[in-house]
Amino acid sequence: MKRIPHHCETGLSRRTFLRNTIGFVGALGFPTIIPSSALGLDGKVPPSERIRIGVIGCGSQSRAASNYLPGGLAEIVALADPDRSATRKWAETILKGAKVREYSDFRELLQSDVDAVNIATGDYWHVPIALLSARAGKHLYVEKPLGLSIEQCLACREISAEHKVVFQYGTQNRSKVYVRSGIELLLNGHIGEIKEIYVFAPQGESGGSPLPVLPVPDGFDYNMWLGPAPEAPFSQDRVLTKGKRNGIFHIYDYAIGFVAGWGAHAYDQLQWWLDEMNFGMPESVEATGTIPTEGLFNTVTHWDATITYPCLPKVRFADFETIIKHLPKFDGINLLGHGTVFVGSEGWLYFHRNGFQASSREILEKSKDPGPRRVVNAGVSQQANFLDAILGKNKVVSPLDSAIRSDICCHLTNLAIRTGKPVGWDAKKNTITGNSEAVPLMRRAMREPWNVLNPKYTG
Repeated sequence: MKRIPHHCETGLSRRTFLRNTIGFVGALGFPTIIPSSALGLDGKVPPSERIRIGVIGCGSQSRAASNYLPGGLAEIVALADPDRSATRKWAETILKGAKVREYSDFRELLQSDVDAVNIATGDYWHVPIALLSARAGKHLYVEKPLGLSIEQCLACREISAEHKVVFQYGTQNRSKVYVRSGIELLLNGHIGEIKEIYVFAPQGESGGSPLPVLPVPDGFDYNMWLGPAPEAPFSQDRVLTKGKRNGIFHIYDYAIGFVAGWGAHAYDQLQWWLDEMNFGMPESVEATGTIPTEGLFNTVTHWDATITYPCLPKVRFADFETIIKHLPKFDGINLLGHGTVFVGSEGWLYFHRNGFQASSREILEKSKDPGPRRVVNAGVSQQANFLDAILGKNKVVSPLDSAIRSDICCHLTNLAIRTGKPVGWDAKKNTITGNSEAVPLMRRAMREPWNVLNPKYTG
């Protein structure tokens, strides 16, 4: 396995140092015991050859990064979070107290010798950190959703256009056998011509309070936590995750709500099929929804969107409480709070991360051998697939272009709700049409010095 070149590495590589050191000691004849694991003789990858991962954002969403560790292809060598108690807890619980570098400022991590970064911050940080990481030559695993605005989503094209790094989107459903099987059943025509499509996700939360204003805890860099978001007072529901509230998912300065935060998973399942069928972007989105007018949380809680693609039946995209009022009653279907339902001329299919259901046992049995049209098999996990892609052994299962398309659809839904009018989409000009109020909302202000979308950005 070839060693991955390091953006900031100088002098002897670790491999060269190890080889030279072993030769030097052998020449002197010193009694030396070198574990076979250090040389890779036990079938495992020696430390000098492992992909070095830096985890940026050490909250609950980052725990899936532990999936890098089985198999010995990678090691987690650095953690970054504005809350130093979060990095300490991560090292103690996930890494079992192993020695690891800890940073409050992710830019220091990017200056180190990591090969790849796992970005699991609040949504508003995803694109700024992803762009800076790509510019530093780091491979990228970016949690969903992608951007805080359509402008940010489009800016991510810089990653593939200018930087030779691997990008994996954190829509882990694509690594689930049920979702892959569902897509392959569709591609091989086992429910016939598609007549109806339903996409749904859990509804968002309302409430929350900006009070009381609390003192910033020791070891918490609140200015870094805010980053590109507007200045705001430190409070429990805004920042801290103890208890049932977690405002980072439901405050518009940091997210657009579960329409993307959860909707990204369900819509990405549809997007996988759309990409395989070579369908482009939608022509228009009509949507209604509920936005709280009281309390701290102010993202869409319930939504009901009709999304129109050329040459396709209209897609119904809604929260779960809304969709169950409109989804036709199918014999045998047992809806969970998320997923996609495809209704065809010869049956229906419903799949999600925990399983899939169909209108007949015969359709389910076909999943064992669905036919010639197959999709990327991610293997054991989204993270393992990312490592394989870095090593050139497989393609990523959740590529950047697909992430951009599905995330923009979530944003179009949000903007149609906020303006109270349908929005169109011009795929050639990458802009909203037919709704002049929504066009400026494609962009979100970024607090200085974090407007990394600015070509003159210097950090």
